[in-house]
Amino acid sequence: MDALTRFFWFCSGVHQPTLEKHPTEHNKYVGIGATIFFTGVFAALSGGYAMYFVFKGDTAAVLFSIFFGLLWGLAIFNMDRYIVASINKNSSSGKQIAQATPRILLAIMIGMVISRPLELKIFDKEIRERLKVSYLNNQRSKIDTLNKAFTNKYTIELAKLNESKAQRDSLASGIKSDRQKLNFEVFGTKTDETSGVMGYGPYAKRKEEELKQRERNLDSVNADVSRMENFVAGRKQFDGLLSERLYTGKELDSLANIAGFADRNWALGQLSFNTNGTRDNTTALAVTFIGLLFIFFECLPVFVKMMSSRGPYDRSVENLENSQNHTSVKDRDYEIEVTDGVHDTRVSAETDRQKRNLTN
Repeated sequence: MDALTRFFWFCSGVHQPTLEKHPTEHNKYVGIGATIFFTGVFAALSGGYAMYFVFKGDTAAVLFSIFFGLLWGLAIFNMDRYIVASINKNSSSGKQIAQATPRILLAIMIGMVISRPLELKIFDKEIRERLKVSYLNNQRSKIDTLNKAFTNKYTIELAKLNESKAQRDSLASGIKSDRQKLNFEVFGTKTDETSGVMGYGPYAKRKEEELKQRERNLDSVNADVSRMENFVAGRKQFDGLLSERLYTGKELDSLANIAGFADRNWALGQLSFNTNGTRDNTTALAVTFIGLLFIFFECLPVFVKMMSSRGPYDRSVENLENSQNHTSVKDRDYEIEVTDGVHDTRVSAETDRQKRNLTN
C-alpha cells in the first residue's frame, strides 16, 4: 500500500518529501493521482483501439495498437499531471480560475479525443448495422446509376429490342388464336369465322398456310430478338453491369468487419438519426452523455485541485518556494559581490603594473 500511495503521489505531481510531513493531505493527493492515472489508462485504451482500426488487416496491427496505445496514454498522463501540478493553490481564487481556464479547455479537448474511440466500441453493434445499411444503399445506388447510364447510352438499341419483343408477343398471340380457329374448322365447331363443317377442307388448308407463314415470321422475329439480347448482354458485360450485384448478408458482415475508423466514426454520427432521416433523440442523448462523461472525467483532476482548500502542504510548498527564492536571491548577490571584488582587484593590479612600466 505504501508503494501504491507513493505511485499515486507521483501521478499527482506533488513534492513527496514535503507531503510526507502532512498526513492529513495524503488521501487528497492519492485521489488526485489515481484520477490522473486512470485517465491515462482510458487514453491508452482509446488510442490503441483507434490505431487498431487504422492498421486492421495488417499482421502487426495488434503490435502497432499496443505501442501507440501506450505512447498515447503516457502522453495524456504526462499532460494531465502537468496541468494539475501547475495550478497554484497559494494564489487568489480569481488567479486560480485564470490559471485553470486554459487547462480546462485543454482537458475538454483531450476528453473529446479520448471519448470518441471508446464510444465506437460501446456502440459497436449499432454501428455495424448502420454500416450494413449504408453499404447496401450505396451498392443499390451504384447499380441504379449504371443502369441509367447504360439506358442513356444504348437508347436506340434498347428501343429496337423492346419493339421486337412487342412484335414477337403480338405474333405469338396471333398464332395461338389462328391455331384455335384451325382446330374449330377441322372439328366442325361453328363460329363467326368457321364454316361449321367437319373435315380438312379448302378453308382449313388456307388457315394452315397462313399459320405456317406466321410461325416463320415468328421464328425470324425470335432470331432478331435473340441477336439483339446477346448484343445488349455483351454491352452490359463490357460496361460492368453484370459484375455488379447487391451484397449478400455474409458480404455485408465482412465489409462491416473491415470498416476503417473514418467509416465507423461516420456511422456513430448517423446513429443520432433514424433511417428515414428523423432524429433519434434517445440514441443522440446516449452518445452525447457518454461523451460528456469522459470529458468530465478528464476535467475531474483540475476540478478536484481547484475545489480543494489550501492545506498545510500548500503552505509548506509556498514556504519552501519562498525560501528557495530567497536563497536564489542571496546566491545572486553573492555572485555579484564576488564578481565586483574580483573586478576591483583586477583593476588595481593592472593599474599598478602599468605604473611600474611607465616609471621604468
